[in-house]
Formats: sequence, C-alpha cells, structure tokens
Amino acid sequence: MTDDRLKALTRAAHAAWTFALPLIEISSPQTRRFSGGAPVNTFAHGRDLVDHTARDITTPNNDTLYSSAHIDLSQGPVTLRLPAAGERYLSLALMDAYTNNFAILGTRTTGGDGGTWTLIGPTEAAQGPNCIRSPTRNVWALARILVEGPHDLEAARAVQQGVSMQGPGLAAPGPVAGRDAPWADYLASAAQLMADNPPPATDGAILTVMAPLGLDDFDPGRFSPAEVAAIEAGVAQARADAQRSGLRGPGFINGWTYPYARLGVFAQEYGYRASVAIGGLAALPPEEAMYMRAKGDLPRALFDGRAAWRLHFPADQLLPVNSFWSLCLYEATQDGQFFFADNPLGRYAIGDRSPGLVTNADGSLDIWIGHETPGAEREANWLPAPATPFALFLRAYLPKPDLLHGRYRLPEIERLDPA
Repeated sequence: MTDDRLKALTRAAHAAWTFALPLIEISSPQTRRFSGGAPVNTFAHGRDLVDHTARDITTPNNDTLYSSAHIDLSQGPVTLRLPAAGERYLSLALMDAYTNNFAILGTRTTGGDGGTWTLIGPTEAAQGPNCIRSPTRNVWALARILVEGPHDLEAARAVQQGVSMQGPGLAAPGPVAGRDAPWADYLASAAQLMADNPPPATDGAILTVMAPLGLDDFDPGRFSPAEVAAIEAGVAQARADAQRSGLRGPGFINGWTYPYARLGVFAQEYGYRASVAIGGLAALPPEEAMYMRAKGDLPRALFDGRAAWRLHFPADQLLPVNSFWSLCLYEATQDGQFFFADNPLGRYAIGDRSPGLVTNADGSLDIWIGHETPGAEREANWLPAPATPFALFLRAYLPKPDLLHGRYRLPEIERLDPA
C-alpha cells in the first residue's frame, strides 16, 4: 500500500464528508421534527413564533411564522399554493437536497397576490408557465410569514393557513446517520442520499476527488486498517473545518460579517455550504435576506454575557430595507449551532417592529444588550442576554441596494463596562 493511496483516501473522506453534510442535515430527525412530523408532501404549520425551547433548527428567527414541508418528487409533481398576503412579507423558499435555494416565491419575486405553481422533478416534462423544476428529487420547502407583533399573530396565522400543497402521498424516508456518526455509517447514508439526488455535472471535479471511497457501490469492509485510519483522519478534519461559524463572510468590517454572494445558492463553495448547514441551515440568499453577525470579544466571536453592550444607530442611518430588520441574540453550542436563550422578558429579538421601541430626541436609536437590565427608562430597548457567552445576528429582509452592495455598513457594537 502506498502513501499516495492513503493520502488520496484522506482527501476523499474530507471531501465526501463536507460535500454530503447538507444532504445529511436536511434529512436529519431534527429537520424532520421542524416539519412537525407531517407526512411527506404536506405542510406543517408552526402556529407560534419560535422561542428558547426550540432546538431543532439552528439560528431560527423570532419574526416570522414558519411552515415547513419535505417533498419527494419521485412519484410525480406537487402543486403549491400561496395566499394573497398584500403588504405582509411572505416567502416560500424551495431548497434542493444540497440546500441550494433554486426558487423563492412570495413578496419579492411573485408579489403579494398569491398564486399556484407546479413543482416537478429533474426528469419530468414541463407542465405550463407556472412550472418550477427542482434539480433534485427531494426538496425542503420553508415558508416565512411576517408577524408585526403580538396583536398581529392571529392575522398572520390566517395568511399562513393558505400556504398549502397537494401531491402524492408517500411513506416517510428511513433514518440517516447524523454528522457525528462513525465514518462508515455517515458515508453509507451519504451514498444513498447522493444516489437518490444525483449531483450536477458541475460537481464533477470534487466527485473525482471522492472516487477512491467507491460511493457508487459503497462497501466499508473493503478497506484495510491503515486505509480506515486515513479515512477517519479526513473525516475528523472535515468536522473541525465545518464547525467554524456558519453565515461567515469575508472577514469583519467594523465589527460585523456580511454574507458571501453565494449564500443560499452555493455552486461549488462546498466548505461554505457545509459550514452554513451547521450554523445557519436554510439561510436565504442575500437579495431575500442578509444575515450579519457581530464580533464579540471572546473566542468564536462570542460576547461576554457579564458585560453590558450598546448598538447605536445615528439619526437617519437605520438599515435600508424594503421589509424589516431585527437583531437576534443566541446562546452557542459547542458544535457551532445557535439557539435562543431564556430571559425574563421573553424577548429574543429586537428591531423595527418591536412594540414600544424608543428613539432618542435627535432621532438616533440605542439598543441595550446584556444580562442586567439597563434601567426602567431603557428597558423597552433592551435585548436580554444570558450571563454566559452569546452571539448576535442581525437580519435584514429585502435589503435595499445600499446594504446589498456594501455602501451601507452597520455601526460597531460598543462595550460599556471595563474589560
């Protein structure tokens, strides 16, 4: 056995683990639970805003109701219907098995009048002008319906009820290995998912790197102990690489990251795609929503929960968006995921629709962030934090060109007490 063979297997394992991670995550029990255990080709409607008890999908928002469906197009098309939403933000993201958003329906693209579309698989014949072709047999459909505040919840639910689907009734798929599974189980699940959802021709180069694993007819028993060790080394390195923060951009600018243009439609950005699958699964493309992460003073860009912080927007310099924005606070897990933290106000995000938000006399806006209350006079603008490290993400839906193209930059978050 040659060193070249072992090195090729290590490279192949790293590439395969990274390449298949979105397939694994989108098929995971957690993602299925997010769909409410609904049958395949059926929407499950989340009737309440997500809070700190939700632990299925990383970096959820607290601004929209979610409706989720896992779709299997192997037995024929499905019909999708959206209701009239008027001025209310509504989007239905259609993601292929590799988490690429291949179509988004709703406010930005199809307008507020609703409509009906036919979704077909990669080999089906087209069926009219409102026909959408999926690149893969399996699709995750995720709708977001804006809630303007507690007073608006019932009206938002009424719109949500009009998000529907009709298609062949199919049995739920079998379980897949998780991202922490042993190498042989993980690669066996990856091989099956790739067989069900063949990669595009443009992935040919990385598939060549993965070829020594024989995923077309995967048999882990054919590898020698030395080869197994080489594969395990590649998998371990891939895991470490992917657990770096999802939704990252090209460095921090004034204390914030901005998303890559490839977010949500990843092409050959396999490492970025894997990282987002862990830290921001189901992220939308920037033209639909921009996700900016703030840099704290702790490792992994986290903030010190024992400190007090302020985000100050000068007058007339709030985010340029055509829909809405919100600042979300999350506690971080060791494997790079983010979930809301329990707090005395039950407030997980603050933004342009927050009830009672107070602007300063000069028109500027301060958001106070920390574990301790900033005082009764500032509490309307307080985003409570745990005493432990936390992360801050800002979402901007339907960004205007100044934000989308980098002419507008967020102000840096300021630490108020001594380091």
